Amino acid sequence: MTICRYFAALAATVAPLAAMAATTLQVIIFPGGSNWPLWVGAEKGFYAEQGLELKITATPNSVFQMQNLVAGKFDIASSAVDNVVAYDEDQGEAPLDRPANLVAIMGGMTGGVRLVTQPEIRSLTDLKGKSLAVDAATTGFAFALRKFLQRGGLSESDYTFEKLGSTAQRTEALMQGKTAGTIVVSPIDLVPIAKGYRVLGDIAEIGPYQSTLYVVRREWARAHEAEVVGFIRGTLASIAWLADPSHRDEAVGIYRKYIPAASDESARKAWDALLGRANEGIRKDGRVDVEGTRTVLRLRSEFGEPRKELTDPSKYIDESYYLKATQ
Repeated sequence: MTICRYFAALAATVAPLAAMAATTLQVIIFPGGSNWPLWVGAEKGFYAEQGLELKITATPNSVFQMQNLVAGKFDIASSAVDNVVAYDEDQGEAPLDRPANLVAIMGGMTGGVRLVTQPEIRSLTDLKGKSLAVDAATTGFAFALRKFLQRGGLSESDYTFEKLGSTAQRTEALMQGKTAGTIVVSPIDLVPIAKGYRVLGDIAEIGPYQSTLYVVRREWARAHEAEVVGFIRGTLASIAWLADPSHRDEAVGIYRKYIPAASDESARKAWDALLGRANEGIRKDGRVDVEGTRTVLRLRSEFGEPRKELTDPSKYIDESYYLKATQ
């Protein structure tokens, strides 16, 4: 069944679900416009139609997110796929009190990962001797950053990393002159780029790249299959609504409700960045990009410690819930 036919069939079944008491899902996210589908789902009732209510928490950094997801304080995380791989392979930034056992259940964003630097830094070689901001030094987008610097002829002894938290926090630090450069993810990158900060690396130069996705603990998902399937259905409905150009004006209003500092113009540019580009942004089909995940594995095989050769994306992806949600 196609996605469109699925949503048509779903319309006939949502009333009984909506009448049921909502189940609350604890969802932990990184702040930013990539969460637009979650906001739409809350505002338009797509999760309520599945008998769900999302309680969304913004994480200060990936360590907090991963430790608390694994500990069971959160049910679902929107995170970088590298975090899934790192903690499953015991290469994570922080210790855990149990095996991570994480798995991706649904895709989020592809591409849109860029190295943005101070305006006066004109080339990668100008970053020699500089400090660069990261969320964590060994997970997330840190290895994409290392690859950019390596391609610019820099070795790991030529620069230092400073842990400054989420993309939003790092971007603020960049614009306050507290760091020479950092990885900025779309659409947050629109703000510094508009102000003259330089893009010295784009993940598209390295290959297809799965940026973010939705992550759960395997044991939690097995015990809550109906909720996982419902979350995927609600998110797919949100993406379909959001991607419809006829809803753009209303979508911009929702964006500005959740990001009050955004102007109407910046929100429209965010829609273009996330939904109007062919090879990056929110995946409209909601699937995990297997080739994009393979790029993440290549970077982790090169830079991760202890060294491991990681080649199988399916080890970190479980599409069974997605297939049940769309059948």
